[in-house]
Amino acid sequence: MTRLELDPALVARARELAARAAAPVVDLAHRHTTVSVERAVLRLAGLTGTDPVTGEGRVEDRVPWVNRVVDAVRDQVGLESGVALPVWHALASGRTLQQLAEEVGAGTARFAVPTGADAERARAAARAAVAGGIARIDANRRRREELVAQHGDPPRRPWIYLIVATGDIHEDIPQAQAAARAGADVIAVIRSTGQSLLDYVPEGATRTGYAGTYATQENFRLMRAALDDVSAELGRYVRLTNYASGLCMPEIAVLAGLERLDMMLNDAMYGILFRDINPRRTFVDQRFSRMVHARAGIIINTGEDNYLTTADAVDEAHTVTVSQLLNETLAHEAGLEDWQLGLGHAFEIQPERHESFRLELAHALLARSLFPDAPLKWMPPTKHMTGDVFRGYLLDGFFNLAGALTGQGILLVGMMTEAVVTPWLSDRDLALRNVRYVLDAAGNLAEDFSPPRGGFIDRRAHTVLTEAVGLLEKIADHPEGLIQAIADGTFGITRRPADGGKGLDGVVATGPDAYNPALELLGEQGEADHA
Repeated sequence: MTRLELDPALVARARELAARAAAPVVDLAHRHTTVSVERAVLRLAGLTGTDPVTGEGRVEDRVPWVNRVVDAVRDQVGLESGVALPVWHALASGRTLQQLAEEVGAGTARFAVPTGADAERARAAARAAVAGGIARIDANRRRREELVAQHGDPPRRPWIYLIVATGDIHEDIPQAQAAARAGADVIAVIRSTGQSLLDYVPEGATRTGYAGTYATQENFRLMRAALDDVSAELGRYVRLTNYASGLCMPEIAVLAGLERLDMMLNDAMYGILFRDINPRRTFVDQRFSRMVHARAGIIINTGEDNYLTTADAVDEAHTVTVSQLLNETLAHEAGLEDWQLGLGHAFEIQPERHESFRLELAHALLARSLFPDAPLKWMPPTKHMTGDVFRGYLLDGFFNLAGALTGQGILLVGMMTEAVVTPWLSDRDLALRNVRYVLDAAGNLAEDFSPPRGGFIDRRAHTVLTEAVGLLEKIADHPEGLIQAIADGTFGITRRPADGGKGLDGVVATGPDAYNPALELLGEQGEADHA
């Protein structure tokens, strides 16, 4: 596989600086919890369902029990100690978690933070309950490995990644199966518009999403079962992707592990930059969610491609590299391994720019060479799609060729009608033909593609890496590190202050007696440490 001979001292310097720049947010995550992290603990312990008192209207509008319980604990005793101790102390009299939730709904539950022997009993009970959810995640990881061994992986890389999103899970399923039969290796179910801003996870199977389908545990279960069926039919394991970004990142990560999803969109900064979610909330939530992904054997996909939709893809190319390095650092700290890092980048250079394709190859090869063991996620052109479907089809062909030449790991199918109209199913079929033709025709062409040292591609890649190191030096030297860089508009030319955005009220500094059994269990070496 083609690799650039990057300056090893420069690469080492980049990673050292990325670790320094990320250190303040890692420390922040260690010293805080959030309402979503605490709700995730209850989900791991098996609490599901919604409060019937607030259950009028659509199923996706009902308030989940986990929200009601966490809110009641917070109102009565605060969350500085976490939710586990007060909840399992309340359960000491023999009630079930479900019964306690119903008491919360009736307004009769009372919580206290236990001490001494009571605290030890609550701690042990909480750990045992949450361990059941972790065991289910471990079993799902083993089951995935069994199915991959049974059916086989796709016969070549990159894996072909295709989006399905009708708003109705029962319509998504046949479309996803048809896409797999047409050649898709990964099915991504886009969430309903605005779900990332909901501070709760809807329950049940849903049919009313807008420009996407709600991410719920039941929708996850239904789609995974459907893709298992088509995997057996096709003789290759078809992977399922959803989104663990937004205000409920920890909970959705848990639900993905419980229902055996294979990939999750999980970027350290996407929610901050593009959904105006508070930075502190995001960094605390993303660390927990990535610890769950690490245990579940889930591949994360990061969102650097989005920067290039708001900033120039040449002038700001180094910010993509910086973000990739920061995402790598934060992912490793949370326990993810290199094979789980679907770091993002995109084919978004202005097509009319002289030698735009050579520049795209340089940027793609830089990412491939910096992260040789990561299954990079390569995104198609969107910003420069004009409505000329013939031009768009040609651009997608060049994008597919760049992916084949540079050894990308996950290739999202580009649509010639992208960013113009919602693509027809026939558009998708034509797009898949484009991908199949290019990948089949190119074969192992990457073996023969070797840009000369000191040539255009090599020089451009080193220029971007050098600029990335310069930016990382500025970030690392600031006392607030990454938090301040985001406030300054470093990424995607979008400014997000540390105390702004949505969800800050859900962040809580932990006290000296704080206990989170999920963090304790996920931080230990367990059955899943065998990748």
